[in-house]
Amino acid sequence: MLRKRSVTIAGHRTSISLEDEFWAELVRIAAERKTSLNSLIADIDDGRATNLSSAIRLHVLADLKGTAQTHLNERETVS
Repeated sequence: MLRKRSVTIAGHRTSISLEDEFWAELVRIAAERKTSLNSLIADIDDGRATNLSSAIRLHVLADLKGTAQTHLNERETVS
């Protein structure tokens, strides 16, 4: 389900609309990097070329693709 969430970027509150699944992955990425969610979102915001919600989705997708590729490489090394 698409939900509006409030985040703080550089001291300013803003809202983003994001599906629960993308939000959960964003929380996972922040935890793996041992950073706050707001800090991760601020980093994404700094490098974005589209609206923030879309930039977050693209960031999550890139992370998941990287994770999948790592698993494939590990399988090939074991085989």
